[in-house]
Amino acid sequence: MRRSIEILEVGPRDGLQLESVFVPTETKIELIRRLDSAGLKRIEAVSFVSPGKVPQMADAEAVLAGSTRREGAALTGLILNRRGLDRAIAAGCREVGMVVVASDSFSRRNQGMGTEDSIDAWLEIARAAQHAGLRAQVTIAAAFGCPFEGEVPVPRVLSIAARLAAGRPTEICFADTIGVAVPTQVGTLITATRRLLPKVALRAHFHNTRNTGYANAHAAIDAGVQTLDASIGGIGGCPFAPGATGNIATEDLVYQLERGGISTGLSIPSLIDTATWLERVLGRPVPGLLAKAGTFPRPTTASPVA
Repeated sequence: MRRSIEILEVGPRDGLQLESVFVPTETKIELIRRLDSAGLKRIEAVSFVSPGKVPQMADAEAVLAGSTRREGAALTGLILNRRGLDRAIAAGCREVGMVVVASDSFSRRNQGMGTEDSIDAWLEIARAAQHAGLRAQVTIAAAFGCPFEGEVPVPRVLSIAARLAAGRPTEICFADTIGVAVPTQVGTLITATRRLLPKVALRAHFHNTRNTGYANAHAAIDAGVQTLDASIGGIGGCPFAPGATGNIATEDLVYQLERGGISTGLSIPSLIDTATWLERVLGRPVPGLLAKAGTFPRPTTASPVA
C-alpha cells in the first residue's frame, strides 16, 4: 500500500520573514494562491508578532483577508503571546501555532522569556484558542541543538513535550531550528516521543544548513511523524545559524517522497513553476534544486508522424 504524508508549507511565513526587502502584500497573496493551487492543504501564511521586530509580517491581517483557498484548505498563523492570539482571532484565522524553545538562552533571545514561562504561556493560549474554536498546535524549537548552549538533551525535550501535551495541542512539532540534527538523532527523539505520547500527532521541521535536512525528513517519517514542514524554494532560515541555507525545499522534498512511493497529493510541476516565479520575485536564485535540474524522467514530446 502506498504511504502518504502531509506537507505543511511554511514559505509565506518562515521563508519570507527574513527577507531584507519588504515583499508586497499582493505578492504574498499570489504566493499563497499558487501554493494552494499546487494542492497544499495547510499553509503557514503569516505571523502575528510585533511589526517592529519582524517588519515583513506587518501586513498579516491584510494577507489573510486577501487570500482565498480551496475547500478543506487552511491558512495558519504563528503567535508568540496572548496579544498575537487576539489578533489572529480578530483576523479570522482558524489555526494558530505557537513556539516554545527548548533552551533557555535561545528562548530569552527569541521570545524575551525563559522556557518555563513560555510553557506556561502556551497552556494559557491553548485554552483560549480552543475556547474560541481555533486549532492550536505547538512547536518545540531548537529541539536538536541550540546555538548558545550546544546539545539539547533528549530527556529535556521529552519533558517539555509532555508538559505541552497538557494543553491538548492538535499536534506537536519538533524543529531543527539551526540545522544541526542527523537522522539517528531524529529517529531517537521521535520514537521516544511516540512512546511517551502515543495519542499526540507529531510533525517535524528541518533546515538544510548542513545538508542533512532531507535525510532527517525521511528519518522522521520512518519514526512516525504524520506531517513535515517545508518551504517553497528552500527559502528562509534562522538568524542565529551562521551560513544557514534555509528550510528544506518543498519541491525537492516532494520529488524525493513521490519517487520513493510516499504520496503527498501535490503537483510537482506547479511547485517547480512557483519556485521559479519566486526567484524572479526575490531577484536571486533560491536554494532548492529541483527547479534547476527538473524532474525525472523528463516529459518527452513524441516525434511528428511523417
